[in-house]
Amino acid sequence: MSDRRRLERFLRTKLREAGEQYEELRESTDGQLGEAREAYQSARNARGLPTDERDRAKIVCRRYAERRAALLDEEYRPACYEAGHPDCEGCVEDVREGRIETWQ
Repeated sequence: MSDRRRLERFLRTKLREAGEQYEELRESTDGQLGEAREAYQSARNARGLPTDERDRAKIVCRRYAERRAALLDEEYRPACYEAGHPDCEGCVEDVREGRIETWQ
């Protein structure tokens, strides 16, 4: 095999590898950007909830169907949240999506 062919094959291999690495990086950053957008939207929805004078969100508890003023943690879960309970999980999802029932 001539030196020219070896060089061409080497360059094609390196360009293909670079293209694959670029595609992996692009997919990764697209995913991270999507996650960041979701987190931003969740924060925006949570900040948009009506609050009382102590900055507690005025939400209607799905579990007990009652009005509550609850502080939200960094993951937008109310203080009354119980992990694994379907109503509590649904409440957190509703807070993040901006569709939680509130009161004034």
